[in-house]
Amino acid sequence: MQTPTVSDARTYAITMHGTQRYGAHPYSHHLDAVAAVLAPFGEEAQLIGYLHDVVEDTEATVADVRARFGDRVADCVDLLTDEPGATRKERKSRTYAKLAQVTGPLELALLVKVADRLCNVRACVADGSRALWTVYQGEHAVFKASAFRPGLCDALWSELDALLADGALPQGA
Repeated sequence: MQTPTVSDARTYAITMHGTQRYGAHPYSHHLDAVAAVLAPFGEEAQLIGYLHDVVEDTEATVADVRARFGDRVADCVDLLTDEPGATRKERKSRTYAKLAQVTGPLELALLVKVADRLCNVRACVADGSRALWTVYQGEHAVFKASAFRPGLCDALWSELDALLADGALPQGA
């Protein structure tokens, strides 16, 4: 297998997401934002950033990702894919429990997860989406307990903490 590139991952993800939207934007808007946050952490992080939602939100499977992008990328995408559940709370609870067990090289998935969450919260603030911001704020303590690893990406966590602090979203939003 030829070593896949960030461009390969972007093309595959955009193709798989098709006409899906991220608010008022094409889904590529979100994927590009996540990859941009991950740029200082290297190409593999960006590659996973482009693929982080592909199994959860499209017809792609972990096996598809593994065949195209290799084992570690597929294992990280699998970790980033929400577990099944009847409600968001149930899905996130199961997913966060899975993330809490991650160690070693697969901690790269945790880096992508915080970049994804940071981009989602930045979008909430930019769009004034109080309802979704409130959901993220309510989940933040449990999310951080499962995904934070000291020294992995402290600056991303600091920004996320600040954006989710009480009063960070303007009252009129």
